[in-house]
Amino acid sequence: MENEAILRHLLPEEIFKYFDLVTIDETQTNNLNLHLDEKKCPPPEHSDKPLVSYGFDGAIKIQDFPLRQKSVYLVVRRRRWKDKETGKIYSRSWDLSATGTSYSKEFAAFLKGLFRQIPDKFQ
Repeated sequence: MENEAILRHLLPEEIFKYFDLVTIDETQTNNLNLHLDEKKCPPPEHSDKPLVSYGFDGAIKIQDFPLRQKSVYLVVRRRRWKDKETGKIYSRSWDLSATGTSYSKEFAAFLKGLFRQIPDKFQ
């Protein structure tokens, strides 16, 4: 089974629908970084414009569920699009992290549920 097939079982579903896995690296501090670039598909909301791929925005880092004692981070880069006629730059707005956090939605929901299970005397 190849790496991407295994990761499909471990990562949020929308990741592989909209992003390509570019590299995986492990840091000396036991972090596992999964580098993801937005796929080269123009935003459908701007399908009436002559868009060309124009690089990427800066990467954002989203913490996900840990794996085998390693912190897992999704390092995501959104693609930028340039309108050939006007020169205007567009990019999609992705809702990958929980509001007010740098955690994936699933990981934040898990932590929230875990916190709710702690008896009041320990809080």
